[in-house]
Amino acid sequence: MIEGTSQDIETLEFQKETWYTDALDYWSNKPATINGVLGGYGKVDKIDTEGSRLFISEYIYGKKGARNRKLTLPRITEEYACDCGAGIGRVTKNFLSRLFKKVDLVEYTPKFIERAEKEFLKKEKEEGKIGEFICKGLQEFIPEERKYDLIWCQWVIGHLKDDDLIEFFKRCKIGLKPNGLIGVKENVCVFGYQFDETDSSVTRSDEIFKDIFQKSGLKLIKEATQHGMPKQLYEVKMYALECADDLDQEELMPNE
Repeated sequence: MIEGTSQDIETLEFQKETWYTDALDYWSNKPATINGVLGGYGKVDKIDTEGSRLFISEYIYGKKGARNRKLTLPRITEEYACDCGAGIGRVTKNFLSRLFKKVDLVEYTPKFIERAEKEFLKKEKEEGKIGEFICKGLQEFIPEERKYDLIWCQWVIGHLKDDDLIEFFKRCKIGLKPNGLIGVKENVCVFGYQFDETDSSVTRSDEIFKDIFQKSGLKLIKEATQHGMPKQLYEVKMYALECADDLDQEELMPNE
């Protein structure tokens, strides 16, 4: 979504019965290519995925300071990630599969997930680096309990209504391993909501995102701006989130 082209209207827009089907119709008519899934901005792919890698790597490898001195220990393993709103697998191919041994993909648009499985990620699939290709909207997706070190959501949760987004994050908490993280990378506007009827989506302000995180029982542990994006686009921010406290994740799990 480009700054200035969307309408700033009340959240009553979320009440549209066709909110989710309109988004599916929009993306079903876009080409299953990097340029297609990035809305014509395929040139940002490299700088985007490199920014994501730098943002999350300290939690996998630990943080180092001067003279290579280790400042923090790794928090999560390299075992399993989930790519939410995976499209044709761009983020999985150029970011997640390079850090994690296995990745699941969740995507609402059938032709995108089909392209990912049969063509774009064929090599990674043959190498055993891909787990499941899940064709489902995030409003319906239920992660397997304690499966993932990282659940990464990028340029997709603008298609979820606020209430559905909160419930999605709550389900994601159940899907995390102990110490697991949720990563969010999204466009942010200066204030309020900016609705885009073209693709049935909403851009939220940083303040609204943080309110939603809190309501979802998530604690923000890191945030950063993605630099190097085209000036006509909204600001792009990255958030790393954990369960609000150590007990949250344990309480969500059944007794073993």
